[in-house]
Amino acid sequence: MRWSWLRLGAAAAGLSGVVAGYVVNVDRATRQGQDLGLVLANYFSMFTIVSAILSMVALTAAATWSYHHPGVSREPFGIALALAAVTGPVILLGIVFNVLLRGAPSGAALSDSPGIALMDSYATEVLHVVLPLYLLVDLFFATRRRGLPWWTLSVMAGYPIVWIVYTMVRGELTPDPSSANQWWYPYPFLDPHLAGGWVSAFTYIAVLTVALVGIGAGVIEVGRFRERRATKRVDTNPKIGALQA
Repeated sequence: MRWSWLRLGAAAAGLSGVVAGYVVNVDRATRQGQDLGLVLANYFSMFTIVSAILSMVALTAAATWSYHHPGVSREPFGIALALAAVTGPVILLGIVFNVLLRGAPSGAALSDSPGIALMDSYATEVLHVVLPLYLLVDLFFATRRRGLPWWTLSVMAGYPIVWIVYTMVRGELTPDPSSANQWWYPYPFLDPHLAGGWVSAFTYIAVLTVALVGIGAGVIEVGRFRERRATKRVDTNPKIGALQA
């Protein structure tokens, strides 16, 4: 039962991070006289926020199922797939942020409010450190994890690929809320108007896609290994009961 509460706690933490980031963006739009609708559309178009929201849904669904089915030995396929589908991208998100984007200007820049700066820092750490680390812990230690077939790797790559297509098309059609440019990209390494142009942007996309597939393969292998080990334990010792939530 403890994993149900841990997953709900992680989902709640993710929600608090999204809300904190929302407040920071509203503050920036108001302070700088920007189009609030455009600022929020950009905010909810960021991979961080999309991934956080999908993670909250998957974790809440997994926690709810686990709480109501304490005697079932392993989670259903849909729950396992939902967890795996967010785990790979969120782990990659944590790596990319901490390697490429840590220290970049934030939404709280130029704000005179210590509270806004604190909320911005809180959102950053929760969404880019706490949530990825929790999903990694859940992958290795949560009870009743189900192994997935290898074809599900294509599902795990699904929403990141849809997101990148959406982002690269939308970027050219969306003006920067600050009016500095007639385009807007959520992350500088995707902006083809910076040094390197489209070649640089698509090189990053290719590298990140390979990394995503590699991490996704690792997620699937961990799940399959854990299921094989659990099955072997039950076959070796029939007295072992159903795994507990």
